[in-house]
Amino acid sequence: MDLELSGCRVVITGASRGIGLACAHAFAAEGAKVVGLARSAEGLAQAREVLAAAGHAMAVHPVDLRDAASTREIFDRIAAEHGPVDVLVNSAGAARRRPPDELDAAALHEAMDAKYFTYMHAIDAVIRGMAARGRGAIVNVIGQGGRQANALHIGGGAANAALMLATVGYAQAYAAQGVRVNAINPGITRTDRMEEGLAAAMRASGLDRAAALAQQMAGVPMGRPAEPEEVADLAVYLASARAGYVTGAIVPMDGGKASVI
Repeated sequence: MDLELSGCRVVITGASRGIGLACAHAFAAEGAKVVGLARSAEGLAQAREVLAAAGHAMAVHPVDLRDAASTREIFDRIAAEHGPVDVLVNSAGAARRRPPDELDAAALHEAMDAKYFTYMHAIDAVIRGMAARGRGAIVNVIGQGGRQANALHIGGGAANAALMLATVGYAQAYAAQGVRVNAINPGITRTDRMEEGLAAAMRASGLDRAAALAQQMAGVPMGRPAEPEEVADLAVYLASARAGYVTGAIVPMDGGKASVI
């Protein structure tokens, strides 16, 4: 199946590890020209080496997406060096999970800065240019925490919920101009974030890691975490021409845990 991504310019935020790095692999394998963003220059350099070992190239630019001006500057640089962005995959930024007694006003602001504004700043930097060209795709990797309240994920869950609304709002606003905006909501996924969530659960419950993981997996009908590569495969599809009539979709990837319609 030709996904028509060969030669497309794809920017992936959070590309140094986890789902973002898996997305970089997946898009590069389809022949896309991949640009990876993350805060850590060292992490990006390591990610670029990992892709090179697999026979793929990735240009990298370190940037703190929490800062709107820095984000705009780096996207202007990308456009100058690589051409206009065809696809944006937002996978950067993660709100720390905290037990409720650790959640104060500063922590809530930190959660929104880390997850919501990183995505919004990147979208703001590309979406009007996409609309002016009459084409473009944005895929937001968000998380099921925006649908299901969790006492350990109040700040991050609120950011996720806001991002889901923004995803659908942008999809409606720019559909007639050829820009599609969709979201993926992974559940528990085998990344560093899973370990952070387990650590928060262990602090709150007193359970050891094995018991905390078993408790979380007990609610997942498929009985296992998602793999980052599985999320990346869906991101590639949603960004591709094969999903040309899909916009404003929020796709759950939680192994059947939510069981909602």
